[in-house]
Amino acid sequence: MKDGTMTKWIYTFGDGNAEGSAEMRELLGGKGANLAEMAGLGLPVPPGFTITTGVCTHFTDNNDTYPDDLDADVDAAMAHIEGIMGAKFGDAENPLLISVRSGARASMPGMMDTVLNLGLNSETVEGLAARADDARFAYDSYRRFIQMYGDVVLGVEHHMFEDILEDAKDDHGYNLDTDLSADDWRDVTDKYLDMVVEETGNPFPQDPREQLWDAIGAVFGSWMNNRAITYRRLHAIPADWGTAVSVQAMVFGNMGEDCATGVCFTRNPSTGDNQFYGEFLINAQGEDVVAGIRTPQPLTEAEKAATGATLPSMEDAMPTLYADLAAVREKLERHYKDMQDMEFTVQQSKLWMLQTRSGKRAAKAALKIAVDMVDEGLVSREEAIMMVDAQQLDQLLHPTLDLDAERDIVGRGLPSSPGAASG
Repeated sequence: MKDGTMTKWIYTFGDGNAEGSAEMRELLGGKGANLAEMAGLGLPVPPGFTITTGVCTHFTDNNDTYPDDLDADVDAAMAHIEGIMGAKFGDAENPLLISVRSGARASMPGMMDTVLNLGLNSETVEGLAARADDARFAYDSYRRFIQMYGDVVLGVEHHMFEDILEDAKDDHGYNLDTDLSADDWRDVTDKYLDMVVEETGNPFPQDPREQLWDAIGAVFGSWMNNRAITYRRLHAIPADWGTAVSVQAMVFGNMGEDCATGVCFTRNPSTGDNQFYGEFLINAQGEDVVAGIRTPQPLTEAEKAATGATLPSMEDAMPTLYADLAAVREKLERHYKDMQDMEFTVQQSKLWMLQTRSGKRAAKAALKIAVDMVDEGLVSREEAIMMVDAQQLDQLLHPTLDLDAERDIVGRGLPSSPGAASG
């Protein structure tokens, strides 16, 4: 209660509207503020809501408890998502599934990882299978949820799930996760559930509402874990900033060949060149792109030629959707006046934007982007100077490899981290 009025704990977004904006990072965290901003710009953002950083502070200061009115606010916000998506959370026939993500105002390694497909259980997975007419997709989604939730909420080691999956692939002679059939995924799911009982002493939660509240609690709890505390101390981030929680309707990049997921930058983060840059995968969910299980595909034909990739680019494989994404690239960069790092999903030939934020870039790229944006009239000279981290400039003074030197190419690989003489 503040000044006789109820504190607003939740801000909704979606369907072309948003209660928040990019200026509200302190309250909504970086992720929540940018989701609200994209929704307000009319971009295709799955509907959702953000629980404010104020709830995190309350949670931390009051023995891991929530404000009295938060329960009703979450119910109302879930109804908002249900109305837009035409599905109901926990419904056995037409289930709404959601994602839960953390998001502080400053980038915070060590916070809880994302949980996707929340709301699945032994009943709703059958409803999802019937609605999508694809049992393989439904059980693939369920095993992903058990693995993510088991790891980040229940504390079951990630590798234990991976061991079960690798054993299943070895037993059938499969190379890729995509080789598994619906029955294979059912079997893997059953083994995951049995393993959770063995490791935790309790069955995997089947109540979607319990799943949601435990995931929210895990996000707020991760604000005070050792990794997060150490990172804050190293980077002078106050503990009372707290983190926000963003809850969003799920959209699926793994429902078939007309689906995809990817990450991209509005400019090349290594060189600073004004070229669309990124990677994607057809028939995949977000974590597949960065997990190293499948080789990502290049976003553009230019990138494919530059890297010698053999897989088709998004520009070639999904030209209409690539054009939609390129239009979003243009709109977001002009709106934010900075290079953006974006995440997207394509579900049955419809583009959805999941996130945007100022993209991390190499020192050389930072300098080039700042200069180019002045030349393009996007920013002033004064704004450009503020875009470049002074400490980064030191990197430009160190010896580097001559890019024009003759060299014998013995192989190609995906870059992991930059280096000067080695990396």
